Amino acid sequence: MALFGRKKKASSAPAKDGKGKADAPKESQLKVLKDAYRVTKQEKPLTLVWCLAIFFGVLAIAIILGTSLHHPVYFGIILTPLALLAAFFFFTRQANAAAYSSIENEIGAGASVLMSIRRGWETTPAVNVTKNQDMVHRSVGRAGIVIVGEGGNGVRGLMIDEKKKMERFVPGVPVTEIIVGNGEGQVSLRKLQKKMKKLPKKLSATQMREVRIRLKAVGGINMAIPKGPMPKNVKMPRR
Repeated sequence: MALFGRKKKASSAPAKDGKGKADAPKESQLKVLKDAYRVTKQEKPLTLVWCLAIFFGVLAIAIILGTSLHHPVYFGIILTPLALLAAFFFFTRQANAAAYSSIENEIGAGASVLMSIRRGWETTPAVNVTKNQDMVHRSVGRAGIVIVGEGGNGVRGLMIDEKKKMERFVPGVPVTEIIVGNGEGQVSLRKLQKKMKKLPKKLSATQMREVRIRLKAVGGINMAIPKGPMPKNVKMPRR
């Protein structure tokens, strides 16, 4: 009953303010779309052209099929949503690729990807950094502790130090090490989210919360992390 009451209260909130503006969620979604288009246009300028080509191409096929069956208008109307869906699907794929490309060579790009995972993970960026900008990030989830390193040759030493620290502060908690990069044995920036989500669950929800509480005292290093729309599976990127 309490849950039902909360939902009812939330749904009763006014959708518009006194000036007739849309509510915050709608404004936020519109801003997400604008940001995604802006980044995609910078990285892939022909995306809009291809989206229009896909839309009209699917629509043309629908009309041709309808003409052969003597119902061109009917097929055109019925398959218009399919044409829109095909164009939007192509746009989301391009937006995902553009979002990664826009931060791929920036310092802390791995942390930006980790922090964009909405559920199941809590990330502390830059828990260890060298003057050469090698860095290690720490994520805690049901899979345990994941130490993610990015940078040059010095990142391996940082990860060893961080793992020893975790074994001292939270002994017995499984620790997984991941190095972001395109080399052998490394995980590319584009596949980092997928890799994290595929890790087997080894902690209960209670154990995970206890680990997070204990590690809050450890903290990290305050530094700038790349901002920008990041992909969430096939959903639109967001900040």
